Amino acid sequence: MTTSRHTPAKPVVTPVNTERVLVVDDEPDIVALVAYHLAKSGYRVSTASNGQDALGLARQERPAIVVLDLMLPGLSGFDVLEQLRADDATRDVAVLMLTARREEPDRIRGLSLGADDYLTKPFSPQELVLRVGAILRRVGASAHTASDVLAIGPIQIDRAAHRVSVEGAAIELTPTEFKLLLTLAERRGRVQARGHLLETVWEAAPDIQTRTVDMHIQRLRTKLGPAGDLIETVRGFGYRLRAGHSRGA
Repeated sequence: MTTSRHTPAKPVVTPVNTERVLVVDDEPDIVALVAYHLAKSGYRVSTASNGQDALGLARQERPAIVVLDLMLPGLSGFDVLEQLRADDATRDVAVLMLTARREEPDRIRGLSLGADDYLTKPFSPQELVLRVGAILRRVGASAHTASDVLAIGPIQIDRAAHRVSVEGAAIELTPTEFKLLLTLAERRGRVQARGHLLETVWEAAPDIQTRTVDMHIQRLRTKLGPAGDLIETVRGFGYRLRAGHSRGA
C-alpha cells in the first residue's frame, strides 16, 4: 500500500513596496482612510495633521511622496509645498495635492509651486493609490534611465544622476519637471501634443487637464532662463524642443 505525501502549499506573499508615503491632513477620518488603502497596497505610511509636523517628518524620513492637504491649520499646504521645494533635503520629494478646492487658480498655484499632481475631495481611495503609484513610477523611471548625459545646446541632462545644468550651472527641477524636459529632449525637433505629454509624463488620460502641461512648461522655461527659449510653443497643438547642437542621444 502506498501512502501519498502532500507537499504543504507555499504561503502567498504579497509584494511589499519599499516606498514610504507621508499623508498630511487635519481630518482624522481622511488620514485613516488614505493610510489604510496605501498600507493595504504595500506602502509604508506615516501621517501628520499639520504643516510643521509634516515638514519635520519629511526631513527625518525622506518619504518618496507626500499626499498633502492644502487646507491645514497654521501652515497651509501651499506653505508646506513651498518649504519642501526650498529645502535641499526634500526638494526632490514627489507631492500629490489632496484638496477640497476645485477652483482653477488653486490648482495652478499648487502646480506652479512644484506639485506633481492633484486630486480633489471627495475622492476615490483606489484612484489615489493609482495616482501615487503612477507618480512613483515616473520618478523611478527618471532615476534609472541610461547613464549618459544628453546635451541640447546649453542644456545638459544627466539621466542617471537626475541633474540638469545650463551653461554648467545646476538647475533645480522637480521630478515631474525633469521628466517633462527629458521627454522633450529625447524627442527634440518633434512636436509633442499636450495630450501625448499628459500620457507620457503624467500617465493621465489624454483628454483632461491640458492646462497642467502649460503650467509646467511655463515653470520649466523660467527655471532654464534664456535656454527656456529652446522650448517652442506650437500653437493649438503642443510643444517642441529645438534640436540645436546635441549629443548623447
